[in-house]
Amino acid sequence: MPWIVRVRKKFQAAHYLTDYPKEGENEPLHGHTWMVECHFRVKELNKAGIGVDFVEVERFLDEILPDYRCLNDIFNFSPSAENVARYLYGVIKERFPQLVKVVVWETESGGAEYSEE
Repeated sequence: MPWIVRVRKKFQAAHYLTDYPKEGENEPLHGHTWMVECHFRVKELNKAGIGVDFVEVERFLDEILPDYRCLNDIFNFSPSAENVARYLYGVIKERFPQLVKVVVWETESGGAEYSEE
């Protein structure tokens, strides 16, 4: 039976949604404490009993997460939780092929997940 290994990481970022709430208008700039949650499917453990090294994943997330930035200045898409989850999935999957899902929490009560399953 496989394991699902989860790693979470917070980052601070501002954004605004384009074409919101109606086409042609932008949402006001605002910030969040975002939470990224990565899910990895692991079928085997190494000799230390580890399927995915939490520290290695956290270091990678430190490199790629846009901490203290405006997401609109980085991405060429409207940075909704849905779009950010899809983008991060692609980047993380290249480094960690065991990745099966990324969940991006924009607030404590609202987020989006992306997976190809």
